[in-house]
Amino acid sequence: MSFWNNKNILLTGGAGFLGSVITNQLIENGVPLNRITIPRSRNCDLRLWENCVEAVKGKDIIIHLAAKVGGIGFNQKYPGDLFYDNAMIGIQIIEAARREGVKKCVILGTVCAYPKFTPVPFREEDLWAGYPEETNAPYGLAKKMLLVQSQAYRQQYGFNSIFLLPVNLYGPGDNFNPDSSHVIPALIKKFVEAVEEGHKPVEIWGTGGASREFLYVNDAAKGILLATEKYNKSDPVNLGAGHEISIRDLVHLIANLTGFKGEIKWDTSKPDGQPRRCLDISRAKKEFGFEADTSFRDGLKITIDWFLKNRNNGDRTDLI
Repeated sequence: MSFWNNKNILLTGGAGFLGSVITNQLIENGVPLNRITIPRSRNCDLRLWENCVEAVKGKDIIIHLAAKVGGIGFNQKYPGDLFYDNAMIGIQIIEAARREGVKKCVILGTVCAYPKFTPVPFREEDLWAGYPEETNAPYGLAKKMLLVQSQAYRQQYGFNSIFLLPVNLYGPGDNFNPDSSHVIPALIKKFVEAVEEGHKPVEIWGTGGASREFLYVNDAAKGILLATEKYNKSDPVNLGAGHEISIRDLVHLIANLTGFKGEIKWDTSKPDGQPRRCLDISRAKKEFGFEADTSFRDGLKITIDWFLKNRNNGDRTDLI
């Protein structure tokens, strides 16, 4: 508790999927709710400079999670929005925090910032070795510029900001809207509904040959808070589980866990996205002792159960 004592925290995106879990973990660690400020997009648009200035006032720590995100289809449809919104929010929050004299700024990047063809597992040193996968490059590059800013501000101003690179997250509270969701919630929704409609055929984008790594949201929150407490260097740090799964195997695993017995059809005219994603997570373990705790199968079962109980409560599609 010594690190968090009497700290005023700005948690952008704090009402969202990951932010809600971080808020709960902060409270569990003894941080009073009245010391956690969570701006909401409906009344605090962080694309506007004056709102960023107001948000950082009196804060000791900023954990910047707010982002506009989505799956491959969403990235292809809104590349301009994804670049502009994510760049403007991040750049202005960091600059406002520097001017305010905030003691520490924690910036969440994305695995999409890595080059399309990166040696697996992805090492932080390879982050600049090529251009990101085209379908999500605008989003990935917008986030990558925040790393440049973070390092430049440390060099020129001595500003203490750190940059974390999480793989795709999943878990209870995820966005299950098919227009903007990532692969795991999209698949869960498809298979649950197909079972309820008599095991009708399910169509999946791509060939199934690409692979991905996934991190359970509670583990991600734990890693971010550990880094906030213990890490104070300019080098970016991967946050992941340390193992990958092919999309084909993922599809069959979720089909099995949801009880789906029907036909799976692969639409190979649609893109696979980046061929492989799996992170080298050794730096996170060395620098602040982070390792994921939740097995992938257990995490999926918890997520499916949550969806079955909460799917009528609305989807998270706003900019958080």
